[in-house]
Amino acid sequence: MKKLLSVFVCSLLLVVSSVRAEESESFSFKAVGFANPLGGSGGEVIRVTNLDAEGTGSLRAALETKGPRIVVFEVGGVIDLEKKPLVIREPFVTIAGQTAPSPGITLIRGHFSIQTHDVLVQHIRVRPGDAGEPKQSGWEPDGISTSGGDAYNITIDHCSITWATDENLSASGPQNKGPDATSHNVTFSNCIIAECLSNATHIKGEHSKGSLIHNFCKDIAVIGNLYAHNMSRNPCFKANTTGVIVNNVIYNPGLAAIQLHYSDAESKESTFKPEICQVSIVGNILIHGTNTKEGLALVASRGDAYLEDNQAFDTDGKPVAIVSGNITILKEKPVWPEGLNSLAAKDVVDYIVHHAGARPKDRDETDKRIIREFQERKGRIIDSQEDVGGYPNYKMTTRQLSIPEDGIDAWLESFANDLE
Repeated sequence: MKKLLSVFVCSLLLVVSSVRAEESESFSFKAVGFANPLGGSGGEVIRVTNLDAEGTGSLRAALETKGPRIVVFEVGGVIDLEKKPLVIREPFVTIAGQTAPSPGITLIRGHFSIQTHDVLVQHIRVRPGDAGEPKQSGWEPDGISTSGGDAYNITIDHCSITWATDENLSASGPQNKGPDATSHNVTFSNCIIAECLSNATHIKGEHSKGSLIHNFCKDIAVIGNLYAHNMSRNPCFKANTTGVIVNNVIYNPGLAAIQLHYSDAESKESTFKPEICQVSIVGNILIHGTNTKEGLALVASRGDAYLEDNQAFDTDGKPVAIVSGNITILKEKPVWPEGLNSLAAKDVVDYIVHHAGARPKDRDETDKRIIREFQERKGRIIDSQEDVGGYPNYKMTTRQLSIPEDGIDAWLESFANDLE
């Protein structure tokens, strides 16, 4: 009976999803959050013409160029970073993955580290994996991370981030040096944040984490994302943080979904007094899966939160608690981005299925599988990319771009619209 009920609930959600498809297709969270999403608008257009890890024509060379710039791609396929991160230190940059020919751009065996301001990243896949390293060896890349006080006005939109061994997607900085030393005004929107590796190469052992919003990060927007098969931090807001968590689907978390939390031990060497986070949590859906702790609530365990129109269900489709632990429910939103209009929770699943991740109309096999397994209520937390077929190995594709002399922003948006 339990299995039949589960199949019925899944089938019902699929039917509802198809009925609402037309409505979700017309809705978009594009460029809505706390960050100014202009990136390198108006700057030099730099073409990426190969899939090399570095050197002339590479993505790394484009990112290391000084001055405002828009990075476009005349090549599609896999960039093996060879365990050397892409570090963005030069501000005012747009990384327009939507301009790449199919299958788009996928980064493996490395990650993005953003340490500067005014950065827009769209339609890129980042899949670090364990890089063949032994378990607990100390290979600990995030997928994409922002770090430091110069990291602000950053938008990560329509990206797919999987198989990190630390967090998949995070905003951070020093844990005890105050707000001026850490990331702020950051938006994570329309992303797939999934399958962070569990018992892999992190020195601590088990470390499957979705997103960490570290101490003192201010005005962080987490909007319209799919969190799937991460043990915890889906996402986690720590001490002295502010932000919004809006219209996300959290599927098959292990031990924790949305976490509001901080550690007293981390503040012992700080001159700043730790304070609980202030977060607006609106229109999110938690759906338990194979690895989810029985009875897991949507939000735990120590923080201040405004809650509206959230839903949470176990594997049978029965409601579970929205809140557990020491959560103070606020009567008004403590923060909210200007211009953000949220979807009703009942429409969020359909929106995620149609819009989340890099190149939703041209998904790669990994994203297709993650979405399909979500719809079928399958999938699990994994320890290695090898558990699900290993790193992608796409043939390189090329396409020469005809770049207009003006109207570059509209030109980029047209590529995005074709994929979203």
